[in-house]
Amino acid sequence: MEMKKIGKSNVHVSPLTFGAWAIGGWMWGGAEEKDAIDAIRKSLDLGISTIDTAPVYGFGRSEEIVGKALDKTPRDSYQLLTKCGMNWETEEGEYFFDTNDESGRPIRMHKFAGKNRVIQECEDSLRRLRTDYLDLFQLHWPDATTEIGETMEAFEKLREQGKIRAAGVCNYSASQMKEALKSIDLASNQVRYSMVSQEIEEDVVPTAVEAGMSILPYSPMERGFLTGKFHSGSRFNAGDTRATSRWMQSENMHKLETLLEKLRAIAAEKNATVAQLVLAWTMGRPQVATVLAGARNPAQIEENASALSLKLGSEELEQIENTVSELGLI
Repeated sequence: MEMKKIGKSNVHVSPLTFGAWAIGGWMWGGAEEKDAIDAIRKSLDLGISTIDTAPVYGFGRSEEIVGKALDKTPRDSYQLLTKCGMNWETEEGEYFFDTNDESGRPIRMHKFAGKNRVIQECEDSLRRLRTDYLDLFQLHWPDATTEIGETMEAFEKLREQGKIRAAGVCNYSASQMKEALKSIDLASNQVRYSMVSQEIEEDVVPTAVEAGMSILPYSPMERGFLTGKFHSGSRFNAGDTRATSRWMQSENMHKLETLLEKLRAIAAEKNATVAQLVLAWTMGRPQVATVLAGARNPAQIEENASALSLKLGSEELEQIENTVSELGLI
């Protein structure tokens, strides 16, 4: 499989990345560890060698599961992407929101990217992931209480020490990207991006092009709503925040179902599923190095991996673009 370079770094990744948020359980209504481990191993077997996780996914659980799954696998056969800057342990940083862990314990989340905190989080992630270096270390969210230059200084120090190969950010605006680039050569910006969430094309993507940075889309399936598996009467497990998604509102669900009808027709012509079609569309977007696609079991990985060989023609792309635009979904 042809690997793709992230930004100007020497890190190469598979076009699809195993997104490990769901296996941590938090905000996804639980996950089975054995299924998650089997899914990660199946991912590598099928050529999806890049895994993206974060400490906050299950409050360490996702990273621990990834570490366990890959413990006996040669380190140069996969790429680890993780994050820092989400603080649930102290009151430091910018208040983000209140939530609960899987046991129901209330947690107050802050965005905090102080230099010492970033360095400590890197050490914690290395331990949980059972490795001595990270291929890409990313700031999870911008923190208004910390100067961007201070956070980038921590990244640069970690890179000099060989603990990270490249530095990236997540959810950064174009102006924040430009500010960070004054201090460090960022490899990427991981941002929400899908057929129905294309706001980044206005200024984030052009800024990335100018700086030679890559875009790493997350939620390409809109947390499952672009698979066609949900409807207005769908029910979710306790703790699953999709129950309150805007897509569960009748007007939005109606628009989404109209789009899905078009996608099913195109997918049928390609002998593919809607999910595979959506992933193929996202992988083909400008500046995209790798697309994060979540999975909780091997069957979901097998479906995702089939998207790697799916190609969309100009006519099909135009049909999708016109439908999305006509429905007012972007």
